[in-house]
Amino acid sequence: MAYRIVTALDLVDDAALIAAYRDRHAVGAVWPEIVRDIRDRGYLAMEIWQVADRLVMIAEVEDDFPRVADPAVQPRVAAWEAEMDRYQRPIDPTGAKWMVMERIFSLADQPSG
Repeated sequence: MAYRIVTALDLVDDAALIAAYRDRHAVGAVWPEIVRDIRDRGYLAMEIWQVADRLVMIAEVEDDFPRVADPAVQPRVAAWEAEMDRYQRPIDPTGAKWMVMERIFSLADQPSG
């Protein structure tokens, strides 16, 4: 059974860099090896949403997530991550780049009117 992970990250607050980051994530712009690595690691679906310089990633992942990465693809993944670093500004500079968010409300959990 799959489950959902929601993470957040900030972008460098620069309109040109934000536009370039969006371009790097347009359909067909993400390197094929990166897409393959994402799927191979157990992601079933992934969306990145943006408001101003804040990003939120919503992902549906397999129960055995995260799966072991293919070592043959990791140099390309590292190159992609290094390129993305120029655009990204972690919320907590001492923590993970993408921070896992905690769900604090679910309509499904609320009593009916």
